[in-house]
Amino acid sequence: MQLTYRLLCVLSILLIVINSFTYLHILAAEKENKYPERFALYKKTEAISLVPWYYLAAMDQYERNIDLAKSREDPLVSINFPKELWYGLGNSQQINNIEYIELFNGIGKDGNGDGKADPNNPEDILYTTAILLKKNGLSDEDIKISLWDHYKRDLSVKTITNNAKVFKHFQSIELKDRDFPVAIDHNYTYRSTWGAGRGFGGRRIHEGTDIFANYGTPVKSTTYGVVELKGWNLYGGWRIGIRDIFNIYHYYAHLNGYNDEIQVGDIVKPGDVLGSVGSSGYGPPGTSGKFPPHLHYGMYQDNGRNEWSFDPYPYLKRWERMSLDKKSN
Repeated sequence: MQLTYRLLCVLSILLIVINSFTYLHILAAEKENKYPERFALYKKTEAISLVPWYYLAAMDQYERNIDLAKSREDPLVSINFPKELWYGLGNSQQINNIEYIELFNGIGKDGNGDGKADPNNPEDILYTTAILLKKNGLSDEDIKISLWDHYKRDLSVKTITNNAKVFKHFQSIELKDRDFPVAIDHNYTYRSTWGAGRGFGGRRIHEGTDIFANYGTPVKSTTYGVVELKGWNLYGGWRIGIRDIFNIYHYYAHLNGYNDEIQVGDIVKPGDVLGSVGSSGYGPPGTSGKFPPHLHYGMYQDNGRNEWSFDPYPYLKRWERMSLDKKSN
């Protein structure tokens, strides 16, 4: 039993190393200002296909963050289709002439009018994506069905539709601001606690960073995203979960209470108050006071197949500096 637990800890540490590099690369990629060119491509494709630009942006964003976990590259458009789907079964030579692709029932489309459907051409990729998204119609529910037909995965559909809501709400894809999860004008302290052992509920590792603060200290959204969960959890007490535009789920636990205006499905931005620090959890609804008040903050990454925890501590340090800089300016 002890050996199994140690093995679990070793595997967890390997996952954190791999996924921390992934998220660091996502943050680094933000520095390359490809946003205007991407946005122009989304709007152009919307004009010729009638598919709302924010769905194209949302699907591209979702696949970009999956692709970053594999290749560490940041292409202009990251949506990828299997070759046999793009060219069609039987088109073994992968001829990209549009007539050949249609002959073999491929999905590749010509988005720039050159008579070819090139899976490496951003305009062709986005136009093909638009045709795929509107095959069941142009309503939000129709597009959601098309996404399910393509991915066959609930979390993928949820993440893309959440991204679309955020992009539509802010009318932008350049959403780079961040904030620290507790108000920096209050007293707080924290250190790296990811991977530490936990006893309540069985032997398990600590999947987050504990930020100790007084009862009632405001808890804030660190990022742009959509509220996915809100309510009681046996381990986390009163908790709230937000999925952001980088395929990351942010978990806030042990709250003393919520901001009543924040509901499941709401769009949030960095700095929005979600609730306040407490000591709820480790029991049935209403249990509190079994440990000092603190915010448990966890981050979970989705790679298109699985979702797992990684260490939020390096990002908390970065966002703390950003928040302090904003306050001093």
